[in-house]
Amino acid sequence: MSNLNLLSATEAVKQIAAGNITSEQLVRDCLERIAAREPAVGAWAHVDADAAIRQARARDTSSSRGLLHGVPIAVKDIIDTCDMPATYGTAIYAQHRPAWDAPCVALSRAAGAVILGKTVTTELAYFQPGKTANPRNLAHTPGGSSSGSAAAVADHMTPLAFGSQTAGSVIRPAAFCGIVGYKPSFGLISRVGAKPLSDAMDTIGVLARSVADAALFAAAAGGRNDLMIAKESPPASAPRVGICRTFEWSRAQPETHAAMALAISRLGAAGVTLVDVDLPPNFAGMVHAQIDIMTYEMARSLAYEWHAHRGRLSVKLRELIAAGLALPHERYDAAITLAHNCRRMTVELFSHADVLLAPSTLGEAPHGLDATGDPLFNRLWTLLHTPCVHLPFTRGPNGLPVGLQVVGPVGADRMTLLYSDFLLKRLL
Repeated sequence: MSNLNLLSATEAVKQIAAGNITSEQLVRDCLERIAAREPAVGAWAHVDADAAIRQARARDTSSSRGLLHGVPIAVKDIIDTCDMPATYGTAIYAQHRPAWDAPCVALSRAAGAVILGKTVTTELAYFQPGKTANPRNLAHTPGGSSSGSAAAVADHMTPLAFGSQTAGSVIRPAAFCGIVGYKPSFGLISRVGAKPLSDAMDTIGVLARSVADAALFAAAAGGRNDLMIAKESPPASAPRVGICRTFEWSRAQPETHAAMALAISRLGAAGVTLVDVDLPPNFAGMVHAQIDIMTYEMARSLAYEWHAHRGRLSVKLRELIAAGLALPHERYDAAITLAHNCRRMTVELFSHADVLLAPSTLGEAPHGLDATGDPLFNRLWTLLHTPCVHLPFTRGPNGLPVGLQVVGPVGADRMTLLYSDFLLKRLL
């Protein structure tokens, strides 16, 4: 076989287990792809080819077989690893070398993964872009803050990569790069060892090229084998899908409107039950609440950088931190209260639907690399702590990927993944 970097993670695991390929062969093909494309895409903050090959050889001689045995992965550069730099997207930490693995990395290693390197993040996982371009069109943003992770997976440099989301940093880059992004229920994958931004919302997620791959990776990284769906038989009946355009629907661009119409047409033709789901009136304030909570908590999470290294922060980040420090405590408290109240009401959203189908982004990836796009359609769900899966299935007027996200009840991650896989197969 050649071009093994094109294999899905689930297929790679099968091929390695069957003895048809070795982990070293797979890793070498990924490294060759990185060498060929990295100068243009800029997905990586650090790659250690020699270490990756050593890991692969160790997997090939090991009798232990974990969920990710021999499969290469990438780690977003806000997540600590014991053998690689963790720069968090800023020169402040250019020399930083953690002494340990974050739990999600440690569990992935224990499951047999081979770590290729660290992928580019925006500055301290906020809005200042790094060097990464969108592999679908290098003149467009890949999204953020999991920029490098999404680009590396989309460009077949690695089958799997870690991301994180505080506003829209998994779903948005997945959408812009045309891959699957999975933001689990809040706390499902440990966020210990990831540079914090918002204690109320930071969530470790994954980027992959199929829903089954995302489920496999999350199962290993979260120590939750129940998430796996690769061997799961299809649901006995089609899910009830709630069409939830949200209060921000008027901001969606024509290609997102078209994607929703296409999804309704294709799923309806496939026999899927579709119902319109309107959000309760008080949910109208959730986007602003998410912005207030994120701004307030980010300013405090980055207190050290603000006080000790302010001059080394970008102008954009300094302005955002200053705004967070100036935000009144009363406004933050009101946003937290609204979030708690709305989370209690989410059960109503799923009273007539198993999962919701909602916009992932305003539209295609914007032109230019000086910004990462608007996370508008992600803020609500991140604050609600719900599991979300981006499904890529169509293209916009510029030929760039467009899709929608599946949203499930908090804690119902396996069901959300299973139905997402079911729906994506009928959307394509």
